[in-house]
Amino acid sequence: MKVAILAAFAAIVHGALGAAPAAAQAYPAKPVRLIVQGPPAGGADVIVRPIAQQISGSMGQPMVVENRPGAGGVVASVAVAAAPPDGYTLLLATASGFSIAPFTLKKRPYDPVSDFAPVTLLATAPMMATVHPSLPVRTVKELVALARARPRELFYASNGTGSFSHLTTELFCRTAGITMTHVPHKGGTPAVLDTVSGNVQVLITALPTLLTQVKAGRLRAIAVTGARRSSAVPEVPTVAESALAGFESVQWYGIFAPRNTPAAIAERLHAEFRKAGANPAVKAPLAIEGADLVTSAPQELAEFLRRDVEKWQRVIREANLVLD
Repeated sequence: MKVAILAAFAAIVHGALGAAPAAAQAYPAKPVRLIVQGPPAGGADVIVRPIAQQISGSMGQPMVVENRPGAGGVVASVAVAAAPPDGYTLLLATASGFSIAPFTLKKRPYDPVSDFAPVTLLATAPMMATVHPSLPVRTVKELVALARARPRELFYASNGTGSFSHLTTELFCRTAGITMTHVPHKGGTPAVLDTVSGNVQVLITALPTLLTQVKAGRLRAIAVTGARRSSAVPEVPTVAESALAGFESVQWYGIFAPRNTPAAIAERLHAEFRKAGANPAVKAPLAIEGADLVTSAPQELAEFLRRDVEKWQRVIREANLVLD
């Protein structure tokens, strides 16, 4: 009797152990939702849709892109943070929505470092610094010299208070030791139009938003904010090489899952995103956004995020920027 019971128990244990790898290999067994912090046709959306399409074919299950804009990325982030940690709900986060937005609120709705499992840093894109042609500057060094000679007299536009455009310009001013007057707008297009009209003299924002005006001569590009020059405008130097050594500000796009998502699922997803990134079909949208593909490992994204959050928290603190 005891032998029979032991044999049955052994069979159950063996069956359970054998089922574990099978269950792991079964992922994904249903469609995967990828929630994007931005609106349809926005920068994040343009970059990720071709990649999601490639992954759908590779994984054998659809990766469905779902846009949830609102509150600078907070709406999408809260939804994913509350989702089951099973790999079927992912977040496409940006520097705006992760490193900045939650830290500008009096009550932080989530912690980007502890409430999410990193999957991969997908891409990075620099901003571009421009001036109205009437301003007698052609380089960062000349802009800094003019702003020092005329503190608070130069006006800079942004996509809105607390936006990545705003914080990048604040970082620029603090690094250079200058003060300019902030004029917030409701988005990138109004900020560009106000700068083109000459109502404000300086604008740092996303490359695609500015390129048409720069090529038409209505704005003058003086620098890009990345660590190296952009392939979209290789003739434009970086802020760091122009005058402010070490300066860097890039909009980034990263894939995250809810906290406690199994590491094996995160690694599988990272491998899928990396494989999709190698496909030429995803290169054109990246070029449109002036972005560089990265597809770093989960551990690398975790360290990158920690450093980025620290940097922007410092800028937010120094600027005393707290929104209701």
